[in-house]
Amino acid sequence: MKKTMTPRTTLAPDFAKVLNRLHYLLEVILLCGRWNVAYSLSLRNLEDMMAERDICVDHSTVRRWVIKRVPLFERTFRKHKRPAGKSWCVDETYIEVKGSWTFFYRAVD
Repeated sequence: MKKTMTPRTTLAPDFAKVLNRLHYLLEVILLCGRWNVAYSLSLRNLEDMMAERDICVDHSTVRRWVIKRVPLFERTFRKHKRPAGKSWCVDETYIEVKGSWTFFYRAVD
């Protein structure tokens, strides 16, 4: 029997406390945090990118978001992240590349 995914109607207590005091939209905070962490952009670059989208935010504000809220988001999102498979298979073989034989590795989940 297949389990159906149901949307969550309540937020985690940590999230609810944070969301009550926001001055900016949650999407803006998540976007700045994600760009800062995933692409290692500078805070001033993020400030400029938000200004291009008509959102006036200071680089020090983005810094506070990253310091305070990104660890909270990571803990909450990690709880709902699907685990990787328990078995990994690694296949290796020799292949000829430009006249020389080299190892070729491939990992499969």
